[in-house]
Amino acid sequence: MIYSKDLATPIEYLKGVGPVKAEALKKELKIHTFGDLLLHFPFRYVDKTKITEIADITEDSQFIQVRGKLTHLSTKGEGRGKRLVARIADQTSFVELVWFRGISYFEKFLQKGKEYLVFSKPTFFRGKPQFSHPEVEEITNPNIPLSSRLMPIYHSTEKLKAKKLDTRGLARIIQQLLQQLTALSIPEIFTEEFIGDQQLMARYDAFKNVHIPVSEKHIASARYRLKFEEFFCFQMRLLRTKNVRKKLEGIVFEELGEKFHGFYKENLGFELTNAQKRVLKEIRRDTMTGSQMNRLLQGDVGSGKTVVALMTMLMAIDNGYQACIMAPTEILAQQHYKSITEMVEGLDVKVDILTGSIKGKKRRNMLDYLELGLIDILVGTHALIEDSVKYKNLGIAIIDEQHRFGVEQRGRLWLKNTPAPHILVMTATPIPRTLAMTLYGDLDVSIIDELPPGRKPIVTLHRYDKDRLVVFGFLRQQLDKGQQAYIVYPLIEESENFDYKNLEDGYASITRAFPSPKYRVSIVHGQMHTVDKDFEMEQFVEGKTNILVATTVIEVGVNVPNASVMIIESAERFGLSQLHQLRGRVGRGADQAYCVLMTGHKITKHGKERIETMVATNDGFKIAEVDMTLRGPGDIQGLQQSGFAGLRMANIAKDQRILQRARSAATLLLDEDLELEKEEHAILKAFLQTQAEQLKLEWGRVS
Repeated sequence: MIYSKDLATPIEYLKGVGPVKAEALKKELKIHTFGDLLLHFPFRYVDKTKITEIADITEDSQFIQVRGKLTHLSTKGEGRGKRLVARIADQTSFVELVWFRGISYFEKFLQKGKEYLVFSKPTFFRGKPQFSHPEVEEITNPNIPLSSRLMPIYHSTEKLKAKKLDTRGLARIIQQLLQQLTALSIPEIFTEEFIGDQQLMARYDAFKNVHIPVSEKHIASARYRLKFEEFFCFQMRLLRTKNVRKKLEGIVFEELGEKFHGFYKENLGFELTNAQKRVLKEIRRDTMTGSQMNRLLQGDVGSGKTVVALMTMLMAIDNGYQACIMAPTEILAQQHYKSITEMVEGLDVKVDILTGSIKGKKRRNMLDYLELGLIDILVGTHALIEDSVKYKNLGIAIIDEQHRFGVEQRGRLWLKNTPAPHILVMTATPIPRTLAMTLYGDLDVSIIDELPPGRKPIVTLHRYDKDRLVVFGFLRQQLDKGQQAYIVYPLIEESENFDYKNLEDGYASITRAFPSPKYRVSIVHGQMHTVDKDFEMEQFVEGKTNILVATTVIEVGVNVPNASVMIIESAERFGLSQLHQLRGRVGRGADQAYCVLMTGHKITKHGKERIETMVATNDGFKIAEVDMTLRGPGDIQGLQQSGFAGLRMANIAKDQRILQRARSAATLLLDEDLELEKEEHAILKAFLQTQAEQLKLEWGRVS
């Protein structure tokens, strides 16, 4: 990834590694070459002169160092429960150290009466601080002051530690590597003029200073350079792709005809929001340019994306083309089919559905009709991209909840027509604007950022387990008014590892609290047979059951306007995005909707922030910003598959200023030299090509 023959050298050839350690590095950290090792960056640094007194350790303490004598060492428990417990004391207090693995090594290494330097993040057990699996270094001469050099801390694993490749062992071999590399081994990819303009540290110096830091100032400059480079190269790939696609021939939708106007005047039945009108104008412009459209449509739950999608498909039909919409699950495809069929009633638009469960003669007839052009809109799952599915003239392909489809699946839609159909990808998972700019930098982005008029904001409440009887009383009032409710659990059955409410116990308690025949309760979870799951879901959709007890399978799916209450058990267990998606299942009718977040009293700091955010706002984009700050961009739903993990050091949530600068710099450079044909850009071009091959172009794009 760093573009140098030296850095392609297999890791076993580095002095101090050898075949055994090399195999462990490959398995545990995917480090195969010198270059991979160089890219294994420290995640923090410790000032070895800074010592925390044990009495000053608090629950807010992060990674710290303590220094003291070993006063106690013993093993406790047997079998899997066996652990080694040590006690380190300084002049102020003592702290326990605990190991569950590597016990025999530390039994030999640690000796009572000797002084040690201990590094770890403390946890608290029964009100007292404790270090689990800390880094321990013997102080051989207490009179010699500790080194003032900043010590890099690297991620390691228990298996690597057993082979003396803990954070210190990794630092040792990385320093060995840097001693034998020169600036030629880590070639500069930017011109001197560019480095000066952007005020960047030289590339070789950046790698050296990030691993062997001289000062905090040098670390900051090195990290800035490496983050800038990651963002810049990512943006170069996306922006070059976008520029190339602008040149691709596209179908022209010349006019808005009777289907579009007929729907708008006769069938719509309500006024479009300004946001919906704006997005339709953007799509209209795209489809008239003669270039292929590639647009991402973001819209919160209930913002009206389906109407925009349908009106876009009607543009295609008015111009003699077919349209398709692909959903990730059969239940979502069925929902789209039902709603689109109802919306186009009386318009002479033929709508059909294709999923994996449609087989035999019915399937063959449908495929024939499609190829003859007798189907205008085909709704379906990934069955739409099978080789046997041939369109007469596909003009627009719409992909719903696009993050659930792989690169290849989306790409195969391009092959369904010549020229390639316009592509509109939709997501109800709000993505922060900076993340959308980075991740979808090669797509044009449209946002529906307002809800339809009359839609009441969902009232979100936080209640503790002790308030359950009050919550059930409120639920009973809502059900007696004729409303329906979801109750969602994080687990199907009880787990020894988590003290969370589980679905099986929950279902039993709900049926006791809401007995038949007055109340009827459905249950749905992912381990049920599809037929049983669909039956239970259908009972709820048709209003034959009052309460649906479920796991997160209902996160994306059925639309039940009569459901006005969502109770989420052990809400602290869910991510923010997931909580927001679940809340979006209610509030689809005219009645006031409620979301009740149930938790125990013990909630982590981040758990508390998630609950407070949900209570404070219904805005999915604000929620997504908080979610990204708390969890980091890689964890946001569906984004790992996009090649986003290629950012080794840069963090979109924390480094937005660097991202903006890198994107601006990439835009300016491409305006000057789109194909990177100038001699001074030859190394950058070769670097980008090498990087693209290694990442296999998995950037979450239609390719």
